Amino acid sequence: MYTVYGDYRSGNCYKVKLMLHLLGLEYQWVAMDILKGDTRQAAFLEKNPNGKIPVLELEDGSCLWESNAILNFLADNSEFLPTEPRLRTQVLQWQFFEQYSHEPNVAVARFIKLYQGMPDDRRSEYETCVELGYRAFKVMEQQLQRTPYLVGEFFSIADIALYAYTHVADEAGFDLAPYPAIQAWLARIAAHPRYVGMHD
Repeated sequence: MYTVYGDYRSGNCYKVKLMLHLLGLEYQWVAMDILKGDTRQAAFLEKNPNGKIPVLELEDGSCLWESNAILNFLADNSEFLPTEPRLRTQVLQWQFFEQYSHEPNVAVARFIKLYQGMPDDRRSEYETCVELGYRAFKVMEQQLQRTPYLVGEFFSIADIALYAYTHVADEAGFDLAPYPAIQAWLARIAAHPRYVGMHD
């Protein structure tokens, strides 16, 4: 059985949780509180020296970290990761986009607003994150106007990677009403029979 070290409110941790449910895999969850310094404790740093969640611990005690790397590991040989080289590269393309253009803006804006309560000294940073977050949503909207999922016709880990923070973007102050293709995509993912919500 897998063990996940994570925070239920974290989109990066939710990616792993959602993937495990979509695959029907059993796991146990170890709750971590980053605000209380849980990820800086020596025992956790032995699992991930970078001191971040999520961490997936395998049955042999070895650990994987970085959410999108974990997604690739779990999805290997499943319907959620194409084997055709071009499509597989497009999955990676969207995962890199998520980590470089989407998550640093949408997730950070959410952290500042939801976790920190919008402190004055981070308001300017928040506004920049919102501006860049909308830019990322525009890129996603353009693709999802053409195809039902980010990599064509099939639900993949590219969708899981970007769904995690997009579906709670309102908690960061984003309005997705001008993005109907994104809204339809969110509904398609939530309709999957093995879907699980962030707080379920």
